[in-house]
Amino acid sequence: MRIALLGDVMLGRLVNDQLKVAAPGYPWGDTLPVLRQADIRFANLECVLADDGKPAAGKMYHFRSDAKNVESLRSAAIDVVSLANNHVLDYGVDALLEMLPTLDEHGIVHAGAGIDLESARRAAVRRVRSTAVGFIAFTDNEPGWEATARAPGIHYVPVDSGDRRVKELLDLVRWTKDRNQLLVVSAHWGANWGSKVPPAHQSLARALIDAGSDVVFGHSAHIFRGIEIYRGRPIVYSAGDFVDDYAVDPDERNDQSFVFVVETDGNVPRTLRLYPTNITHLQTRLAGRSAGKIAGRMQRLSRQFGTRSTWIEGDGVLEVPIDVVR
Repeated sequence: MRIALLGDVMLGRLVNDQLKVAAPGYPWGDTLPVLRQADIRFANLECVLADDGKPAAGKMYHFRSDAKNVESLRSAAIDVVSLANNHVLDYGVDALLEMLPTLDEHGIVHAGAGIDLESARRAAVRRVRSTAVGFIAFTDNEPGWEATARAPGIHYVPVDSGDRRVKELLDLVRWTKDRNQLLVVSAHWGANWGSKVPPAHQSLARALIDAGSDVVFGHSAHIFRGIEIYRGRPIVYSAGDFVDDYAVDPDERNDQSFVFVVETDGNVPRTLRLYPTNITHLQTRLAGRSAGKIAGRMQRLSRQFGTRSTWIEGDGVLEVPIDVVR
């Protein structure tokens, strides 16, 4: 099985304007063939898909894409999205409640936000033949948006080992893993910049794998960070930005990312394959001539964790073997 994982996908602002005149598949550029080779495609949806709602007070940036742009997700065959992030409530509860049935009607399962805490915590499940793959999503951003037993919001978990919500998350991972053959935990965590992995992220990521997660897929930072293989399971500490309209920092290079493809043997991850990408003209494209340089940066960032990888020039892919020690 192949599971394609994408970082932050922001279809608002200038991308939304482009989608008023361009085909739904425009933001995905020439990455579509890679995405369509996967059995499941996951993305962090860094905006709300809605036509209504009012901008949330006190925020500098508000990301909303027209509800019709669910067709853009469908054009890339996106199966699963995380809604646990700091932009899903940019236009208030009404916009969130407009988006949820839109995703449902188009067969896109979602995790990380919902009409109450139970639904925000609930795993999204996608089946490939006889294998059930679960997705749990949480964020440590926007504590004021936390869902409650009676109010819509996000699955908020502070990255603090002493907080009860961390224990509840680990319990949820155990419970979900018992009911699914594979489990991916999506973590929208931390600050926007800096390639160094916060120690608290590493501690929680390892705890998530100890509890039963097969993949920890981090995002939120605008740039990618290194990859660790822990107990035969991959941790992507930050995937970076996949689609957006942001200004590019010439040093941190928030226009660079990857299509992360986890290849499994039965119910066990065996290989992580990274296809380097660039954002240009409001769309993501395979990196081409700069691919080797982007892959080289990931290799350097990952070496601190002892992660081995091989750049395969002819295929344009960085291959990370996953040694299974469980």
